[in-house]
Amino acid sequence: MKFSDLEKSALQLNELYEKLEIKRYGRIWTTEELALGFVGDVGDLAKLIQANAGIRNIDDCKAKLGHELSDCLWSIIVLADKCGIDLEAEFVKNTRELVEYVSSELGT
Repeated sequence: MKFSDLEKSALQLNELYEKLEIKRYGRIWTTEELALGFVGDVGDLAKLIQANAGIRNIDDCKAKLGHELSDCLWSIIVLADKCGIDLEAEFVKNTRELVEYVSSELGT
């Protein structure tokens, strides 16, 4: 699956969530609220990473870890879109710059 397909899927799901938010709360979540939800997911992810390393006991850890990583990716894609960031372009640019930096530090 290409990144654009992931992005399209994430944004379609966000549209559904926004309809549900309007139904439940009368408005959609702000970017700040989405970011807070993401922070909560990152906390859950950290616990699952510990469980995967054997230092925390969580049943069905691998399946839950995959789910939480997916939740975090969804949040990042949606937040980037709402903030007007071309995430794919930024990732390519940042990765290229970091490869150049690390390679120069290694002398390669």
